[in-house]
Amino acid sequence: MRFLHVIYPDPTDMATTSTAEKLEIVSKIWPLPKQAKCDAGKSKSDLFRRADSEKLKEIFNKYASHQDKDGEKFMTYSDLMLKYLQLLDSNNYDEYTLELFGTSVDTSRDRLISLAEFNAFEALLCLPDAMYAVAFQIFDRNGNGYITCDEFEDIIKHTTLNRRIPFNFDSQFIQLHFGKDKKRKVSYAEFTQLIHDFHEEHALQAFRRLDKGNTGYINAKNFEEIILSLKSYLLTPFVRDNLVTVAIGGEGHRLLSYSYFTAFISLLNNIELVKKIYLAVTRRDTSKYVTKEEMLYQSQEFSQITPLEIDILFQLGALQHQTGRINFNDIESLSPMEGRETPFSIQMQIAEEKIRTEQGTERTALMQVAESGYRFILGSIAGATGATAVYPIDLVKTRLQNQRSAMVGELMYKNSFDCFKKVLRHEGIFGLYRGLAPQLVGVCPEKAIKLTVNDFVRDKLVQKDGSLPFWAEAIAGGCAGGSQVMFTNPLEIVKIRLQVAGEIVGKQRVSAISVIRDLGFFGLYKGSRACFLRDIPFSAIYFPAYAHMKKYLADENGYNNPISLLTAATIAGVPAAAIPTPADVIKTRLQVAARTGQQTYTGVMDCTRKIMKEEGFAAFWKGTPARVFRSSPQFGVTLLTYEILQRYLYVDFGGRRPEGSASQPTQLQEQLSRNPDHIGGFRLALATFEGMESKFGLCLPKFNNPH
Repeated sequence: MRFLHVIYPDPTDMATTSTAEKLEIVSKIWPLPKQAKCDAGKSKSDLFRRADSEKLKEIFNKYASHQDKDGEKFMTYSDLMLKYLQLLDSNNYDEYTLELFGTSVDTSRDRLISLAEFNAFEALLCLPDAMYAVAFQIFDRNGNGYITCDEFEDIIKHTTLNRRIPFNFDSQFIQLHFGKDKKRKVSYAEFTQLIHDFHEEHALQAFRRLDKGNTGYINAKNFEEIILSLKSYLLTPFVRDNLVTVAIGGEGHRLLSYSYFTAFISLLNNIELVKKIYLAVTRRDTSKYVTKEEMLYQSQEFSQITPLEIDILFQLGALQHQTGRINFNDIESLSPMEGRETPFSIQMQIAEEKIRTEQGTERTALMQVAESGYRFILGSIAGATGATAVYPIDLVKTRLQNQRSAMVGELMYKNSFDCFKKVLRHEGIFGLYRGLAPQLVGVCPEKAIKLTVNDFVRDKLVQKDGSLPFWAEAIAGGCAGGSQVMFTNPLEIVKIRLQVAGEIVGKQRVSAISVIRDLGFFGLYKGSRACFLRDIPFSAIYFPAYAHMKKYLADENGYNNPISLLTAATIAGVPAAAIPTPADVIKTRLQVAARTGQQTYTGVMDCTRKIMKEEGFAAFWKGTPARVFRSSPQFGVTLLTYEILQRYLYVDFGGRRPEGSASQPTQLQEQLSRNPDHIGGFRLALATFEGMESKFGLCLPKFNNPH
């Protein structure tokens, strides 16, 4: 088939040593097809395993809506691009873009996609140069294996970038590629260079267009317009926000020269090379600050980097701190965070991440035990911090819940604020922390087992496509909540009895030891059923809510700063704390020692009936505000502390770092499709088409009205 002939690399292309190492890594997740013993190596096309042909046929038949008179099925462009790959919005898409995307698969150009073409496109998406190959298929409108100037011009004129800043197709650039009369045809190999250089030429033309007087200068606003329109994929949030600032410097309405313009773009294109220069200067010490002179000396070994680019680098660095020096983090803040990864590198990074961080195939049992111990210690510190921060609120909540409104003169406190004032007045500041010691003793095993079980169950419930459905997140959280009861119930009952001990003036001093002695071993688990009813729903709600809020509040690079962590953890705690309040009230009544004249309870159902009969439905929600105001910030502080400790006291055990703890070059797992029907190369379809936009500027309108 011509399609395969044009696109596939030479099968004699042998893998290098580094490629062989990567093959071994990838094969652990995407097993590669076995090769004959006489093969001297593996071709690049074997780096990703093709999907099973029978499975592809099954999926093809599932989505194919057209059938000819002989009974053979075909996909329409809508079937493939809208229903299967979902590259466009089926309710509002641009017809021309759908046509272009469809022809990249339809090699026969009959507007129908056969099973053979479907299989061939899946094979193409597995290739390292898939972005170039798909782009070539889009531009090759008549399917003859070459691109004419008319075909190239027609598509470029429909891109959103060209609508903002039109490209001059009578330029010397076009004549050099297509000939003076524009009759020359461009092959696939030549097209790869054409589409790579085109984006740079477009920016240069934009400069000339805005340089009205041909002076070789443009103002800062024009500079910003060009960069934002044509080079947005090179911009980090920091660079985007400071484009005008760095352009005008301290000179007010400064004009920027053509040299500065090209140097700025070149610097952003070569940030990875700048990192290498920095590492050479510092001997790979990423914390060291370097001067402009040191970078200039080292850059002499790299002809691609000029002194002007180094000067711009330090101008950007000066916007972060006025030290006249930069470190590795300053350079990282200029490194493009999105759209710079190819589907090839995305899949390679995911393979390495899965092996190193999820499957743990390269970790010894000792390393895993050490990591658990490390997390145990950090979890203990975080839990103690969170518990101490909100303990006074917890004490107020407990006393309100234990207040029996059916008894005359029993209402000691009008509300939470009244309770807080009276405890402070009669018992002093330390009265607000009655029972804190046993609470802190229990935080260590409680937080450790809760986090461990949650992660363990989540790993076991991960789907084959790598996703974790909401029901699985809820089950993992519920298991975590249930597992902690064996540790928390004894501590809860001791804590509660100490918290209410101060309500009776003159009573003999109550200590944790005396409570344990009075209750005995089995007495420490009194109210455990209610504890299960409270802790299982709490964690089943909390952990999924926190995970989703954390992703929602992360920045565009997937990074969570301390404020977003605290906010996510606090917000997630609101419904998690409020909804199980009735179970918490029942647990409190069962665990508190009833005083003379107070109602006693024999179990969960007995307690529920008596509270409902004597105090009404509203009694089940006593202390809800205090519970929310205690649990929500407590878990906010706890998880914030836990994640911050993991960042700043990071020890690499070969395991997984907390999600959102570092900016990612791309949202790797998001770009790799998790749709179970997207198998083999089709898992890379979204990344491939998005990569064409960011790498080549091939931004085609996706909606009927792109404005």
